[in-house]
Amino acid sequence: MADQSSSTSSSRTSVELFAGGGGLAMGVEHAGFRPLLFNEYAKRACETLVENGADRYDAEGDVPPIPEPGDRPPLVEGDVSKVDFDHLKGKVDLLAGGPPCQPFSLGGVARGDEDDRNGFPHMFRAIREMEPKAVICENVRGLLRPSFAPYFEYIKRELSLPFEERRDGAAWREHDEVLRHMLETATIEPRERYDVRHFPVNAADYGVPQIRNRVILIAFRRDLGIDWDRFQDLVRPRYSEASLHEDMASGAYWDRHPEVPSEIRERVMARVPRRTLDTLDGERLLPWRTFRDALKGIDGQKPLPPVERLDRKEYFLGGFTDHIGWPDARIYPGHTPNELDRPAKTVKAGVHGVPGGESVMMLDDGSHRYMTVRETARVMTFPDDWKLCGPRGEKMRQLGNAVPVLLGKVFAEAVATVLEEAE
Repeated sequence: MADQSSSTSSSRTSVELFAGGGGLAMGVEHAGFRPLLFNEYAKRACETLVENGADRYDAEGDVPPIPEPGDRPPLVEGDVSKVDFDHLKGKVDLLAGGPPCQPFSLGGVARGDEDDRNGFPHMFRAIREMEPKAVICENVRGLLRPSFAPYFEYIKRELSLPFEERRDGAAWREHDEVLRHMLETATIEPRERYDVRHFPVNAADYGVPQIRNRVILIAFRRDLGIDWDRFQDLVRPRYSEASLHEDMASGAYWDRHPEVPSEIRERVMARVPRRTLDTLDGERLLPWRTFRDALKGIDGQKPLPPVERLDRKEYFLGGFTDHIGWPDARIYPGHTPNELDRPAKTVKAGVHGVPGGESVMMLDDGSHRYMTVRETARVMTFPDDWKLCGPRGEKMRQLGNAVPVLLGKVFAEAVATVLEEAE
């Protein structure tokens, strides 16, 4: 989140659950929403949120005050099931969050709704208690697998009718039948019904220098009369791989990186296909941003200096924090390194720490090393002044679990625009 003492106040308000290290929170705030409350359970992630401007409260303590413009937003630390949201009823424009994705991840145990870590029921309770105008949920693309399709459709129906609570002890399929019947036959108060759509996205298509495939659920309260066509136009991708390849072929990409040796350019160009350019409403899409772009700096960032030392001693390099070498990087089958002239591979949190080859980068001289935390933050579009707390592994975990700031901002800005136009 931005420093509340210096940020411009906004009439739009937000709440975020499962806030993690703050990626979606920043995106939402950069879109003009003023945060009223955050909730997070993980200790190190809470430390990160506090370090960047939140005020800590215990989940089982007093109800935190509703902050005024310029106040530090409260962070309710602890189990979301113990958080009371009734004091925020009617005061929240946007509820955002990334419910824990382990139950649905392609890399996890794939137990789906049987997994205790499923965070969606807590989102639905928060909706009942706050009645927000809009909801953003980000999750892994595994939700769209055919094996999960029936349960995913159930989640969307629950989000459509959050006030129709699941009976204690009822199986989800039993509750789903109730929801289906209500949606087909019942007259439901528009204020208690949400219109829901989902959007499969690749973050690279939104200017993030990383291949990151996710699904974003969007819901608007029906009584607001949101223009969905307008919303869908606002969140259409504006970047493309074909435009990157065209920039490489024309030389425009290499003009941005004159330091790249000619033999590297030739090696990259030998693998670049010639494709028909992608357009949007007749205009050429912007080129995908690459890992090399991120290191050099996007959206006004300064270039990161090269990492010359590989040790475990924390130090400042060129004025940047967390730009610290880490030894013993390895490349092995199934864990190929990141290439500089492509968007970075998906940043992962890892079940037992950061995956080995997934966070390795190949340098122009043919050597390889681990990405630094700051480089990883760059490909997640975190600003350089965002402070991450904990040891290296915990910082990388927070980044791997986060929503890229720029991706969150695109969708939150679209929410703000259609709410403004509807009202």
